[in-house]
Amino acid sequence: MKRRRYYRLALAVALLFTVVFTCFFYIYNVKSDIPDSIKIFAGDDSRFDFSMPVEAELQAYSEVLSIDNSHTDFEGNIHFSLERPFTVSSSRTGNYKLSLKLFGLFKLKNVELSVIENKEVIPCGKTIGIQIKTDGLLVLGTGKVTDVSGNEYEPAYQILMTGDYITGIEDEPVDSIEDFIDKLNKSTSDVVTLTIRRSDKESKVKLNVVNCEGGERKIGVWVREDTQGIGTLTCVDNKGRFVALGHGITDSDAGVLMELKSGSIYNADIINVVKGKEGTPGELMGVILESENEKLANIKRNTTLGITGKVTAKYKQELMSNGTKTYPIALRQEIKKGPAIIMCQIGEKVNAYDVEITDIDRGSMDNKGLIIKVTDEKLLEKTGGIVQGM
Repeated sequence: MKRRRYYRLALAVALLFTVVFTCFFYIYNVKSDIPDSIKIFAGDDSRFDFSMPVEAELQAYSEVLSIDNSHTDFEGNIHFSLERPFTVSSSRTGNYKLSLKLFGLFKLKNVELSVIENKEVIPCGKTIGIQIKTDGLLVLGTGKVTDVSGNEYEPAYQILMTGDYITGIEDEPVDSIEDFIDKLNKSTSDVVTLTIRRSDKESKVKLNVVNCEGGERKIGVWVREDTQGIGTLTCVDNKGRFVALGHGITDSDAGVLMELKSGSIYNADIINVVKGKEGTPGELMGVILESENEKLANIKRNTTLGITGKVTAKYKQELMSNGTKTYPIALRQEIKKGPAIIMCQIGEKVNAYDVEITDIDRGSMDNKGLIIKVTDEKLLEKTGGIVQGM
């Protein structure tokens, strides 16, 4: 009898666990299948079909946005269901917030609805050389230093952290590593005050200075002030604004997105293509043609989705004078699986190659929303598939 009771209890616990897990998994899938941000073009009708038991509320924007299959309450809020297809339209640009509830009862998430201007761009695919200078000295880590007597110290340990930015020393700004070392060596105190930025918040910290051989003064910190690499120019619009890379520039040692002070894009020559293999990504290797004559653009922002800025007047004229065709940008909900074309440069010029979009993550807001398979035999022969820098 006791064994049977335990057996029933175990079954009840297993059933409860299964129900809870199934509910959690279902809610997670519903939440992840609805994007955190939806964009539509001003003046266009955008059709959506999520087929999910979710109710949406848009606060008091009925005079701006039109949504079919909806109703407006006495406060002017728009209510509609994601279980049925619906169409959204607006003649004005702007940002709005959708509040979603599962089964109309349980708070699920908020979704940003953005109405943006329709835009056409020139697809590029051009290989470029990228150089950026950080906004301050990026801290990579701390280490031990040896003083003139042979004693080891680690002054910056647990005071400075990887990802911090040193922006000043003794209330004076620092422009470069050389400038920082010069000001540190000229200081006379055994304790130095640094101005640092951590997670967008500025503060001051004090560090002991170690007097080392040769008259050098050190605080035991590794820093970086710039980086460079090879990438791809994605597209340029008719105002000369560009997008490149498709991912942010992160420091290889610190693993953090680098905060930009300034940056430039130059022409680059491909000198070698390392073919990719299963489990091993390939790489485009090139030489940056760093001169004012070869400069293509100034970088303004470094984001998780790529770098942006404005091309030079010379390069804009070059793009426009070639009679290059422009294409309307596509929104996330318009992307479909199937054959597509990528444009990239793995030699002297940009060529178009056949690929296939095999999967789409519409809920993702990072830079990996598409899975692409290279089907073009010419590209497979040269690179083995998608490689770094392409």
